Amino acid sequence: MVGAPPQGEDGKPAANSPSPQDKSVAPAHPHPAAAGEGGHVKAGKWGLIIGAIGVVFGDIGTSPLYAMREALHHSRSGGTAELAVLGVVSLVFWALILVVTLKYVVFLMKADNKGEGGTLALMALAQRAMGRRSGLVFLLGVCGAALFYGDGVITPAISVVSAVEGLRDAPGIGSSLSPFILPIAAGILIALFMIQSRGTASVARYFGPLTAVWFLILAGLGLWHIFDDISILRALSPHYGVLFLIDNGFLGFVILGSVFLAVTGAEALYADMGHFGKAPIRQGWLIFVLPCLTLNYLGQGALVLAEPAALANPFWKMVPEFAYWPVLIMATIATVIASQAVITGAFSVTQQAVQLGLLPRIDIRNTSESQAGQIFVPSVNLMLMVGVLALVATFQTSTALAAAYGIAVTGSMFVDTLLAWFIVRRLWKWSLPVSLAALAPFLVIDLVFLTSNLLKIPQGAWFPLALGVILILIMWTWVRGTQIVTAKTRKDSLPLADLIEMLRARPPHRAPGTAIFLTSDPDIAPVALMHNLKHNKVLHEKNVILTVRTTDRPRVSAADRVRIEPISDDFKKLIVSYGFMERPNVPKALNLCRKQQGLKFDIMSTSFFLGRRSLVPSANQGMPLWQDRLYIFLMRNAANPTDFFHIPPGRVVELGTQVSV
Repeated sequence: MVGAPPQGEDGKPAANSPSPQDKSVAPAHPHPAAAGEGGHVKAGKWGLIIGAIGVVFGDIGTSPLYAMREALHHSRSGGTAELAVLGVVSLVFWALILVVTLKYVVFLMKADNKGEGGTLALMALAQRAMGRRSGLVFLLGVCGAALFYGDGVITPAISVVSAVEGLRDAPGIGSSLSPFILPIAAGILIALFMIQSRGTASVARYFGPLTAVWFLILAGLGLWHIFDDISILRALSPHYGVLFLIDNGFLGFVILGSVFLAVTGAEALYADMGHFGKAPIRQGWLIFVLPCLTLNYLGQGALVLAEPAALANPFWKMVPEFAYWPVLIMATIATVIASQAVITGAFSVTQQAVQLGLLPRIDIRNTSESQAGQIFVPSVNLMLMVGVLALVATFQTSTALAAAYGIAVTGSMFVDTLLAWFIVRRLWKWSLPVSLAALAPFLVIDLVFLTSNLLKIPQGAWFPLALGVILILIMWTWVRGTQIVTAKTRKDSLPLADLIEMLRARPPHRAPGTAIFLTSDPDIAPVALMHNLKHNKVLHEKNVILTVRTTDRPRVSAADRVRIEPISDDFKKLIVSYGFMERPNVPKALNLCRKQQGLKFDIMSTSFFLGRRSLVPSANQGMPLWQDRLYIFLMRNAANPTDFFHIPPGRVVELGTQVSV
């Protein structure tokens, strides 16, 4: 298992993930837009590109609604000077080139974990590259996962609010609708979270085409307005961006935080790689998305050069009156799709975190039998909804939300770069000079954007940071508490080999059938086995010590799923392995044993024994008392292991013990 110890003696290893077992495996940010199981297998090239446009680029596709406006407003001239317009457009364009194209599309997409991407997939790959558990790599993965939730809360809020704010300038009735902007945005967001439990498979097929139409609208508006002042094409030269930063001094450094809004969503390129493949994402970005975004930002710049008053809200000032309402509707649809991608991404990251031992078991439900990544996590959905609505109520405008946006994304990107260091040095065996030459520029860019966004802490950037700190604390408490409980259990337990020798010397009464004991440590006699012998004084005819393990790979092939090790005539070890993106299913694993190993299990004559611990806080050992109580709370609220492993409830026997933490 990668990054964290097993989650206890009672068969509670870190294991849970997004996809239906042995069908298809969801990506780090799974989304229903890909058609069918293993979407990249069934869909054609263009189908995959369109699907990727709907999922991967939804977030970055809504940035033109507010990114240009915010960057211009923070300039020394307020955006009225020609250099300010040219400089902001230049900085936005080169941010798209350097951060999205070079860092993610060209470089990081090469660092895939068996085709999968995302911070946790990168963490697992870095752990494998190190050849051992690295505390630093593990900490980076925890920070990256925690920061993602901050992004997951802010993205739906700012995206939907920025679209609905278009009502303020709507022809004829815009001003009369201004008081209803927040209620409308909140209503859209509540509806979005309410439908998550039903799944989105029925509408997913439209996500790609609708988002593609949105990008065409962006390109069309930009192309239309470029001719307002064709000299805006000068902004494609990077020296205007440099001159602008020099002219604004320290304020230019602050402006970079607003410029970064144009590249939020770039991490999705890497995270969704496993679902669509590298080629469709790269082609979709280079051939379609990047040109559309570039045209739109150039058009906004040309409009502001020609009409300085348009800088108040350059995107909506671009829209002609006859097309205003259709564009407003499409903008709202695009922001909902972008929010959907972030929500399902949060579901997936949660499952990967559980699988890798960062969080306790969580109730996760499949909402589709046929499509990868169609899952619903009630607790995460509720957390996100409450957080998003609280943000909308607190900040109220997209301008205020923009101050809180970016810090979580820049932090996540910074983590990706640091994790990539371990891969290029240890896995790819690059020399130190080559590694520095490849990663140092990205690291500098990440640090510049990160520190620029840190300046927004008083204005709202504290929120995602506070959320991240809370989640890091929860993850660390769970990992540390599990380590303590596992160590105590091992210290107080009897080696399995010694127990078998004792049973040979003094054979107990034998009961017919098979007993399966779930444990995280197959070399130690499970607590449930010891209690069964102590209290019931029986031993079944066949006894299997079952351990579910998580590998550092996204998935494990059926041929490598199960491994049986005979111990004696009465005992066998069964090791069931899953990737960190697979969902454990014990009955299916037992069926594989029959097919591959000839080991038969009659589920109706098999009893599953689970050890259940009653935890008691202790102020004198382990963690601080408050952290003990937090760990106990997490353990008590973990999902039922019977449901977690898909074990028939009528075949489960739980035997408990008390442990102090």
